[in-house]
Amino acid sequence: MWTGIARIILKNRILILIVLFILTAFMGYNAKNIRMSYQYAPLLPEDDPAYKQYEAFVKIFGNEGNLLVVGVKDNDFFTVSHFNEWNEFTDDLKNIKGVKSVFSVSQAYQLVKNKKEKKFEVKPVFPDHLTYQYDLDSLDNDVFRKLPFYKNIIYNPEKDVYLLAITLDEKILHSPERVGLVKKIKAAGNEYEKRTGNKLHYSGLPYIRIVTAEMIKKELNMFIFLALGITALIIFLFFRSFKVVLSSMLVVGTAVIWALGIQALFGYKVTILTGMIPPLIIVIGIPNTVFLLNKYHQEYRKHNNKIKSLQRVIRKIGNATFLTNLTTASGFATFIFTSSKILVEFGIVAAINIMVVFILSILLIPIIFSFLDGPKERHVKHLDNRVMQRIVDHLVRISLNHRAAVYSITGIVLFLGIIGITRIKTTGYMLDDIPHDNTLYVDLKFFEKNFNGIMPLEIMIEAPKSNGVIQASFLRKMDKLQRKLAQYPELSTPLSLVQVIKFARQAFYNGKEKYYGVPGTQERNFILSYVGKMKKGGQSDIASSFVDSLKQKTRISYRIEDVGSTEMKKIDKEIRAVLDTVFTPKKYKTYVTGSSVVFFKGTDYLVKNLFTSLILAILLIASFMAWMFSSKRMVVVSLIPNLIPLIMTAALMGYFGISIKPSTILVFSIAFGISVDDTIHFLAKYRQELDETSWSIRAGVVLALKETGVSMIYTSIILFFGFGVFSVSEFGGTVALGVLVAITLLFALFSNLILLPSLLLTLEKSITNQSFKEPLLQIYDEDEDIELDDLRIAKNDTVKNIN
Repeated sequence: MWTGIARIILKNRILILIVLFILTAFMGYNAKNIRMSYQYAPLLPEDDPAYKQYEAFVKIFGNEGNLLVVGVKDNDFFTVSHFNEWNEFTDDLKNIKGVKSVFSVSQAYQLVKNKKEKKFEVKPVFPDHLTYQYDLDSLDNDVFRKLPFYKNIIYNPEKDVYLLAITLDEKILHSPERVGLVKKIKAAGNEYEKRTGNKLHYSGLPYIRIVTAEMIKKELNMFIFLALGITALIIFLFFRSFKVVLSSMLVVGTAVIWALGIQALFGYKVTILTGMIPPLIIVIGIPNTVFLLNKYHQEYRKHNNKIKSLQRVIRKIGNATFLTNLTTASGFATFIFTSSKILVEFGIVAAINIMVVFILSILLIPIIFSFLDGPKERHVKHLDNRVMQRIVDHLVRISLNHRAAVYSITGIVLFLGIIGITRIKTTGYMLDDIPHDNTLYVDLKFFEKNFNGIMPLEIMIEAPKSNGVIQASFLRKMDKLQRKLAQYPELSTPLSLVQVIKFARQAFYNGKEKYYGVPGTQERNFILSYVGKMKKGGQSDIASSFVDSLKQKTRISYRIEDVGSTEMKKIDKEIRAVLDTVFTPKKYKTYVTGSSVVFFKGTDYLVKNLFTSLILAILLIASFMAWMFSSKRMVVVSLIPNLIPLIMTAALMGYFGISIKPSTILVFSIAFGISVDDTIHFLAKYRQELDETSWSIRAGVVLALKETGVSMIYTSIILFFGFGVFSVSEFGGTVALGVLVAITLLFALFSNLILLPSLLLTLEKSITNQSFKEPLLQIYDEDEDIELDDLRIAKNDTVKNIN
């Protein structure tokens, strides 16, 4: 088959270049339509009970993820100058397109009983502008401080910290205008900071999502240039040829355009994962060019025939390179089976583009070098690199003479690895990947310290009948539940129908603070009659945001600290237990939901499924190996050197306290799919050498190691530094992913260069059986080439019969 492919490529090089140019232009045109994702992709599948409960909650009460909060610590907040500046700031915010409402201390209102009309009237506590400090002090102490409804919700009296809640337009949040909206809000905040000298803190789910998306966007371009730069430098140091560097950059640069174009065609937005695909394609694609060009130089040195060398490159390296890319793509493709949207998209785009970069490599490298002059002697000197030769010779001696030491060290490594694995913890934080000195993280901790966090946690309760949630007995149960949950310091002061009713009861008794409590049965009827006559809409209709139209379902809204998925799982379990003691499951339906719950459940779901994905990747790649080499025993031997690096990486995570979470669990599937490439190249060459050495296993191992060892070292160095570029990321998960994959591939290199040859030599004929003699990897005789008598590669340049 590869004989025919080589003939087609070299005979139709102009046509192939034209087709590739047109397709690349098409992909580039589509790439301009790619969009950033400003939302957290749901980690849970749509049929998961927790996801369904969250969707049901949103359908009834609306999305709780459109609130941006601003906080300030100001000991002089209730001075006329600072209070008026705060009022001016809130007025500026109200005038910004996309801001639906603003609420803070200066917008606080009170309910005033109208005895004549028997209804409550809503009146602002503070006027729009104050002139005298006396007036402000009077309103603050005599009215506002006596309204417990606001305490620890929009201000923390003990720490003089004040919160401003901004409700954003969901349509704007789902459009490109969201970035400009946040910039306008911060611009208004900057003006306030200049006027007062106070520092503002920003947080909230929409703010976090928009800021992190912009960070991803910035890093996307940075990683592409870093990956191109570092790989270009390493290739030049290896090959000492600008032609090699430029051709390699052309291949991966084209692959990046295809990657962006394909993602845009699929309608996938750029996330923290898919944003890594272009640099990943560069890092993974470069080894293809290294193996192809290394073989080209080897062949050219033998006979100085450019076309003969190129057709042999396609025939001898094409099959193995195809299979190595296929196994790498398979490692990524297993993410498709996680049922997580963000990972499914990542798996699809990555797997497709890994095969794309293979196609581009096998087409462009032979075609480009068919137009260029043959390599000069200085370009092939890397084949005589004495340092590399000494390293490979030393590796050969280890495999031949020190196998007992190899197995002993492997045993010690496995023992230490198992100990390290037992120390691994599994947890995830909503801002886990953000550096702790980043403003985003610092501001989140500000709100956690002063208001117990900003991550939404919702409790939804369904009464047996309509109007059930406004019954006195039900309200008392809700109050009891809230008092029991007050023992959890991670939870904020709640907002619920009970708080609204308490607020109304206080107003019913002319604003006296001692009456802020749950009304009795008779009181409830009077108070509800007053509430029922209030003007609907706006702040006066606040009760409707806590009950459904039938008054059968209600919510209790909390904010919770970003305590991590492990602690969150514990708190969730305890809250549900408390909930069941107050609202018996036989009579009431209760749900604990909200973004914080969906996140921690999604994280747990993802980690479990990623382990499944890893196992699937191992089984899938093992199947490929069995298909390639037609030997079950060889599959076992080939997997061992690639599983040990995974064990060592997991151990390092345990020893250095790196938790298992979505960003780090990706390491294993990615690294395994890539590390197997070296095994395939080595075994493919080993199989070829066996045929040429009359099945001398010792000679086959030595010759295979000498020929493929250098290329394996080259590609591993490129991969090590290529993945190392992710260490400059601002996201901790991306840093961990890059560093851990780089270390795993380094372990895999030594494992494939030392342990695999040692196993082949030790087990000898027990694994190299008759079935291995007839594998999928076809063996070509060095003197058996395709007929190129009629192959014309240029005008008046007919390729001679190279036989």
